[in-house]
Amino acid sequence: MRRITTWSRRRVLKAGALVAGASAVAVWAPRARAGTQEPGAAKRLALRNLHTPESIELEFFRDDAYIPSALAAAQVFLRDYRNGEQHPIDPPLFDYLYDVARALGVDPVFGVISGYRSPQTNERLRERSSGVARHSLHLEGRAIDVRLEGIDCADLAGGALGLARGGVGYYRNSDFVHLDTGALRTWRG
Repeated sequence: MRRITTWSRRRVLKAGALVAGASAVAVWAPRARAGTQEPGAAKRLALRNLHTPESIELEFFRDDAYIPSALAAAQVFLRDYRNGEQHPIDPPLFDYLYDVARALGVDPVFGVISGYRSPQTNERLRERSSGVARHSLHLEGRAIDVRLEGIDCADLAGGALGLARGGVGYYRNSDFVHLDTGALRTWRG
């Protein structure tokens, strides 16, 4: 993996039970910045897990605020599918997905390869691939690997780069794009 810019990442937070995660959602659900959305406007996403038969449609933002019940449902959906472990997902990650789909002129319908990753899963993946970071933002619920329905992954990566926020990794051979809410940086895998 070739990184253009490298930044250190925060340590991983331990995931709690669903109830603890739902409580954390309230802490992670700040009011949106004024002017980013018309008053009362809603933001929706459709997500399909490419490893399980699950899919979910979420209205995650309405009336200038994130919707805690939607964030709790997203936490369950984006769990580490390998072991069921959950972690709160950073709400701006959903904004990132929504905004990149809008920038590309399509509905925000994403195929999800990886959302949250437990430390055990991340370490197993690191043993098999040099493209998995030791301190991955997947461990913090701040990263997602996706495909956008109807859009080539190269175009998805380009659209995300055009937003100039967070990390954008384009994995051409595996046909997915990594997006995260960390520092602005880009790489190809």
